[in-house]
Amino acid sequence: MSQKKRFLLRLDPKLYETLERWSADELRSVNAQIEYLLTEAARKAGRLKENKQNKRSQLPTQSKFTPEQEEPLEDDTHPNSVQPPLSE
Repeated sequence: MSQKKRFLLRLDPKLYETLERWSADELRSVNAQIEYLLTEAARKAGRLKENKQNKRSQLPTQSKFTPEQEEPLEDDTHPNSVQPPLSE
């Protein structure tokens, strides 16, 4: 198994919070979400060559969420979070 390259990445705190929520929605770690986004951007730009290794470790190609769902609701919950049932 090949090792991945490590490097330090500095992000704006608000961007990191957004990535945390997004990665939780997609059931990924923040690191995996960043790697997914970069892989998709490189693929769409035609900069990432596909090979057998890339195809085997390929991440899902579609997100189940749309950008308009990214913002928290007024009650400070995320639109896709599971809410407990209301008791009657």
